[in-house]
Parts: sequence; structure tokens; C-alpha cells
Amino acid sequence: MEEPANPDDIDSQEPDLPLEVEVFSDRQAPVVENEFLSDVTQIYLNEIGANPLLTAEEEAALSRRVRLGDFEARQTMIERNLRLVVNIAKHYLNRGIPLLDLVEEGNLGLIHALEKFDPERGFRFSTYATWWIRQNIERAIMNQSRTIRLPVHVVKELNQVLRAQRNIEANSNGESTLEEIAQRLDKPIETVRAILALS
Repeated sequence: MEEPANPDDIDSQEPDLPLEVEVFSDRQAPVVENEFLSDVTQIYLNEIGANPLLTAEEEAALSRRVRLGDFEARQTMIERNLRLVVNIAKHYLNRGIPLLDLVEEGNLGLIHALEKFDPERGFRFSTYATWWIRQNIERAIMNQSRTIRLPVHVVKELNQVLRAQRNIEANSNGESTLEEIAQRLDKPIETVRAILALS
């Protein structure tokens, strides 16, 4: 019976294959990613820019067909109004959400507007859709930036600890310690530490 191969010998039995590894520094990797995102954004903008805008008559006719359940008319209305979404989304840049994510949220608003739009009221669709697009984008920004909400009883405890901390520091002209705060409030040190971690 043959002995099992020595694990050290296994590597030496495999043929040497050229291994190509491209190493990026920390500064290079994000550039490649940003270039990719930039290219994707540009491709999207080029594609939607190729769609001509609708005239008022075309818009009214398509809107009526959409209300009757015509899927093709719905797609045309959406595709021809994607530029509107991008133009609105650009106003919300630098708010913590990438442009394509803003556009995605705006597109959802556009679709919702199309479902609600009544062409018989005499308004252009773009005028009506703008409000829905903005609503969706602003809601996404608020949801993204919303801080964690603490329960009321935790907020009360936090305020109590912070108040005790300020009083100690005002009376001693220095930093307060966890022990001092815990002693003043008659709470365990670990509880005070956990509460202060929430601030």
C-alpha cells in the first residue's frame, strides 16, 4: 500500500503556471470603480438622450392608451420622460446618494405619476410628474440620512446621565469620570457606560 503524499510535496508536483496578479494601490482601486460608474452613467444618459421628447398631442394620446391598460404606451411614456427624472435628480447631488440611485428613486416616482395621471385635466405630464419624482427622491434622501431613533425611556435615561455629567464637570472644573456619574445616579458603571455610548 502506498503512503499518502506529503502535503509539502504536492505543490512541487504541480506544474508552474504563470500567475498574473494586478496589484492596485488604495488610491487606484476607487478610481477604477469611479471610472466604471462614470461609464455606466454616461451610457445610461446617452441611451435616454436618444429618445425624442413627446409633443403635447402624442403625450395626450399615449396617456389615454395607458389608462386603458396599453403596456406599450406605458413603456413609451416612461422611456420618453426619463430625461426629466435625470434633470430633477441632478438637483439633489451631494446629499449622500449617488446619481444613479437618485435616478432610480425618481423613476419610481415617474411610474407612480403615470398611474395617477389624467390627461383630460389639461396639464402636461412633465408638470404633473415632477412633484412625484421629487417626492420619491426626497423620501429616499431622508431615509438614507435618518438617524436611529431611541425609545423614549432610553432618551430620558441618556438625558439624566448627560445632566449629571454636566453638573459634575461644572462643579469640579474638569472631566467627570464614569465612577462619579454612576455614584451620583446610583447606577452601575456598566449601565452608565452603555447609556453614554448612545450619545
